[in-house]
Amino acid sequence: MDPLSDILTLLRIESVLSARLETRGPHAFRYPAYSHLKFGGLIEGSRWMWVDDGQPMRVSAGDFYLLTDGRPYCVASDPELGTIDGAAVFAANTGGDGVVRFGETGDRTVAAAGKFTFADDRVAGLLSFLPPIVHIPRGSPGSEPLAALLPLLSYESGVSAPGSLLAASSLASLILVQIIRAYLAKPSLAQGWLGAMADPQMAMALSLMHGDIRRRWTVDHLARSVGMSRTAFSQRFKQQVGRPPLDYLTQWRMTVAATVLTKERKAVADVADAVGYGSDTAFSIAFKRTFGTSPTGFRTSTIDPKQRSERKI
Repeated sequence: MDPLSDILTLLRIESVLSARLETRGPHAFRYPAYSHLKFGGLIEGSRWMWVDDGQPMRVSAGDFYLLTDGRPYCVASDPELGTIDGAAVFAANTGGDGVVRFGETGDRTVAAAGKFTFADDRVAGLLSFLPPIVHIPRGSPGSEPLAALLPLLSYESGVSAPGSLLAASSLASLILVQIIRAYLAKPSLAQGWLGAMADPQMAMALSLMHGDIRRRWTVDHLARSVGMSRTAFSQRFKQQVGRPPLDYLTQWRMTVAATVLTKERKAVADVADAVGYGSDTAFSIAFKRTFGTSPTGFRTSTIDPKQRSERKI
């Protein structure tokens, strides 16, 4: 499995809340802080958007964006206008068809947006190095698939039909992948493991580790596999990913292990084996070094009361 698919699969998107906003004339809305990610696509017109303490950017029809750091944010026809509470606007102006309509005269702007909520904050943190707003303008490198999805986004956000919830959720997940792919088309901007995916040799090394997490990888083996010397490989990997290769592998193994411990009933020894540790003692030491508690303690602390009572039955 490639690293992006691997990480997005582990994120386990729990909900996608979609909304369509149609405005006419002057408007400026401020939305509260949120968890994880929000996305949007502009279907018609143009507007400005910015996060708190950030600079306004113009978003035009055909553009997509991803909000990543949870800060309150604003959208406006003019960034000089005073903002009003966007959540209150939604509550007061949502029609029976689920579309939010604000204003009666003037230029029209239509946008569709959604929110991704992930099951695991630890995995969501792997995307924390993204900029506060990932803006993918229409016609920019990598934006072609998003242009193809825009009519479908416009349709699904404007109708209520059988299966619409599933269709909207699937569409939003596809948009998320395409926004990240388009972001990768700007390698000078991308950072961390995601930025390293734009480097063919680093991408191959990441794919090897993600593709066989149980294997006892060495730096020498990884370097040879991507056609580099050990020294050059180690230096470039640390420079681009932000940590040495085996440190990255250990962190990913612990992230996978934490998810398994939380969601599955596997014994600690089986979890250790699944992430490449022949000894559950060595695994427990590495796990405690990462999370500050033993695998058993971690599992107990993260199981909700309902699950805990079910396991006693």
